[in-house]
Amino acid sequence: MLTRKIKLWDINAHITCRLCSGYLIDATTVTECLHTFCRSCLVKYLEENNTCPTCRIVIHQSHPLQYIGHDRTMQDIVYKLVPGLQEAEMKKQREFYHKLGMEVPGDVKGETCSTKQHLDSHRNGETKTDENSNKETSEEKQEEDNDYHRSDEQVSICLECNSSKLRGLKRKWIRCSAQATVLHLKKFIAKKLNLSSFNELDILCNEEILGKDHTLKFVVVTRWRFKV
Repeated sequence: MLTRKIKLWDINAHITCRLCSGYLIDATTVTECLHTFCRSCLVKYLEENNTCPTCRIVIHQSHPLQYIGHDRTMQDIVYKLVPGLQEAEMKKQREFYHKLGMEVPGDVKGETCSTKQHLDSHRNGETKTDENSNKETSEEKQEEDNDYHRSDEQVSICLECNSSKLRGLKRKWIRCSAQATVLHLKKFIAKKLNLSSFNELDILCNEEILGKDHTLKFVVVTRWRFKV
């Protein structure tokens, strides 16, 4: 069987961000045209624009941030193609949180530990059969499922109702995983208020409507301006 080697340079155009010219980090795709960018780059760009940076198609007249989504498949491809990129990004994130004096989120710790264990096993010449490996993976998955994200970084938020058409929540303070998204909050509120659709709701922070795919960690870091 013939194999063909392709240089990374030949596919750079497909795995780099048009806004920063670097490899995609936290890849985020515009749902209207499917062009992909780094999340931080795209969010910053859409603060003053409502069109795609590549094709200039209008994403949405007033709320373009609600029409972008995390592209996990693309990010996995980029990490597999570019040697050392994922490890370098995890290191930058740890340094960022340490610099701010914040606790490193659970997902970053998890990535670091799994990478270290993988390297150590190969360094020590240890090998595992597929059966044992699959068994361990299944057990780890079961533990994660039973954890209900309690080991994640947690955030406390206050949900105030600013509409005269809706009643407020009985308990407006909630504590949840920082990996939860604005969409999760919308569904939670809609269920609590017995609304027919969560699409009727908008969630704001500092009078700015939040995109449905924003994680609460992202909101805290980029939108919450009154941190102590």
